[in-house]
Amino acid sequence: MADGSSDWTTGLKVAVAPRIGALDATDWDRLAASDAYPGHPFTRHTFLRMLEDSGSVGRKTGWLPQHLTVRDAQGRLVGAAPMYLKSHSYGEYVFDQGWANAYERAGGEYYPKLQVSVPFTPVTGPRLMADPACPDPDGVRRLMVAALRAAAVDNKLSSVHVTFPTPEDRAALTGAGWLDRHGIQYHWENRGYRDFADFLGAFSSRKRKAVRKERQAVADSGVELLTLTGAELREEHWDAFFRLYNATSDRKWGWAYLTEDFFHRLGAEMADSVVLVMARDPARPDAKGRPTWVGGALNLMGDDTLYGRNWGSAGDYPFLHFEACYYRAIEFAIERRLKRVEAGAQGEHKVQRGYLPVTTYSAHYIVDPALRRAVADFVEREREGVAADIETLMAESPYRQGDGGSE
Repeated sequence: MADGSSDWTTGLKVAVAPRIGALDATDWDRLAASDAYPGHPFTRHTFLRMLEDSGSVGRKTGWLPQHLTVRDAQGRLVGAAPMYLKSHSYGEYVFDQGWANAYERAGGEYYPKLQVSVPFTPVTGPRLMADPACPDPDGVRRLMVAALRAAAVDNKLSSVHVTFPTPEDRAALTGAGWLDRHGIQYHWENRGYRDFADFLGAFSSRKRKAVRKERQAVADSGVELLTLTGAELREEHWDAFFRLYNATSDRKWGWAYLTEDFFHRLGAEMADSVVLVMARDPARPDAKGRPTWVGGALNLMGDDTLYGRNWGSAGDYPFLHFEACYYRAIEFAIERRLKRVEAGAQGEHKVQRGYLPVTTYSAHYIVDPALRRAVADFVEREREGVAADIETLMAESPYRQGDGGSE
């Protein structure tokens, strides 16, 4: 480069940190800051540390921290990536179990593998985090991409996976020949709505009536809903939410990723980023005569986005999931003038409630050439299917034409 920054990158040193606590929080957060993802809660040092300190992440859970770091000649942290040595493919939301099964049937060993991501969090955000003030941020990203590949080859690992990267991170990875995989999530965009009624005004008449009917059914059930954030959160809310989350996880997946300690740490250390919607039923008093908590939806908030994360419930309450997870999130976003709500993957039912499909991305380096060719063929065909699915889903948009249904 004309400014000599390419010479500067030759003096950088790459290393691995076995725990996030070994790295300075201010240095990490300086790299994690992003104008495109302002206030992103999941790449913060505090969030990643809470996962480790609570026992949600670690050797016993199959998420062994191996955070990649890059330092300049003065020892200043100029690059970092949240990285884990994985012994399974759970908690990633970009499913590669089929690749693993095929490779192992052919006599290979797919695990362990390297994963660059935020555990249990399918949210796009910084992955190859480079200091924008350094002489060559793109050079730092290229160095990290090369280091990830070398780590897999040198340690005889099957693969490296970077899930939900930012566009600039994705460009660095695919530019180096990594496989580009596409997926689908559902996001709600705030088009300057004054309130929920104004938002519903953008729907077709039939779809608008359907949403109103669902919300009325929840109101008629007698269940009370509270939207809690910051100082409003108390220990009893976290105790109740963990019970609900744990019960739902047992029913759906067989085990819960996040520990009870994690949720209490979240309330103690990141309460201002938490938006917890809790539902209680006065008709079901507990042993002390108080309404029983019967549902809860956990969201985390950035500067302009609300991220829906976890849901838990007890009992059969029609449409309560939609009310707590989707409609209350939209109401909160409108009130706080947030730009969007990201409701995550899965669930075509989200489209009828105003959350439209968007493409998400991941990048993959496969060491074995034969497996790499097979996966490359798969993801190419999968990308075509994702594009077709999004087109079909957009045709089911509840918005009137011109009100966001055809973007």
